[in-house]
Amino acid sequence: MTARTRGAAGRRGAMRRVTAVRDLREARAAFRRRGESVAFVPTMGAIHEGHLSLVRLARRSADRVVASIFVNPLQFGPHEDFRRYPRPIRRDRARFAEAGVDLLWEPRVEDVYPPGDRTRVRVEGLTEVLEGASRPGHFDGVTTVVARLLHAVQPDVLWLGQKDAQQAIVIERMCADLLVPIAVRRGPTVREGDGLALSSRNAYLGERERQHAVALSQGLSSARVLLERGERSAAKLVAAIRREWAGYPLVREDYVAVVDATTLEPVGRVRGRVLVAVAARVGPARLIDNLEWSPR
Repeated sequence: MTARTRGAAGRRGAMRRVTAVRDLREARAAFRRRGESVAFVPTMGAIHEGHLSLVRLARRSADRVVASIFVNPLQFGPHEDFRRYPRPIRRDRARFAEAGVDLLWEPRVEDVYPPGDRTRVRVEGLTEVLEGASRPGHFDGVTTVVARLLHAVQPDVLWLGQKDAQQAIVIERMCADLLVPIAVRRGPTVREGDGLALSSRNAYLGERERQHAVALSQGLSSARVLLERGERSAAKLVAAIRREWAGYPLVREDYVAVVDATTLEPVGRVRGRVLVAVAARVGPARLIDNLEWSPR
C-alpha cells in the first residue's frame, strides 16, 4: 500500500450513495482533484461474500472504491428471471458500507438507457458460445451496460469475478478493443464450505435442490483430479463430470465444455490453458461454474 493509499484509507468516511449520473461524475471529479485512484466493482445486487471479496481486492488496488447496483434488463431474455431477481437493497447497502465502499451508484434504468437509446456494444466470436449459445443476446446486454458504467465511473481498475469467467473474458476483450484505459482484474471464485460457488441465484434453491447443486463443483473437482494426473482428453474430462452429475438427479445439464481459456474455442486435447465450463438447472435456478487450468 502506498503512502497516498494509506492516507486515503485513513480519511475513509461514511459511504455516499448517488443515483444521477451528474452526481456520480461530481464525486468522481472530487477523487481526481485529490489525485486519488479509483477501483470499480459493478454488481446487480443481492450482495454476497463473492462481491465483498472483490471490494476487498479493490481497496488494496486503489485509493477509492466505487461500486454499483443495477439489475440490467438488457441482459435478461424474455423468459428469464428479471422481475424476480433478488433485490435486498437495504441489506446490500449495509454490506457495502461495512466492506469499505466509498461511493455506491444506484442508477435507474433511464440513467443507463436514456430516452431514445439505440446504441449497443457487441464483441464477436466470444459471445456466441457457452452462455451466449444458451442465452442469445445476453452478452450484448452485458457489454453494453458495462461500457456505459465504465464511461460514467471512469475507474483506473475494474474488478470482476472468476465465477463468471466468460463474462470476464468478453469484457477484457471489449476494453482492449475499445482502448479503454483501465486495468481489468479478476478475483477468485468464492465458495461455500462444500464447494458450491456463491451466486445470487442460490437464493432460489430449496433445501434438497441445494444439496444437489454441489454437483457442479464436484464435477469440476473430478476433472481437476484427472488433469493433475495427466489426462489430456477433453472428452474424458467431460465424461467424468457427467458421471459425477449422474448421482444428482435434480441437476439438468445445459452444457459441459472444455475450451481454450482465451479464445473459448473447443479443444480436443489439453495442451495449454483451458477453461472447463459447466452450466445446469437445479430446480428453478440456472447455475454456472468453471475451472481454469494450465499444464505445469
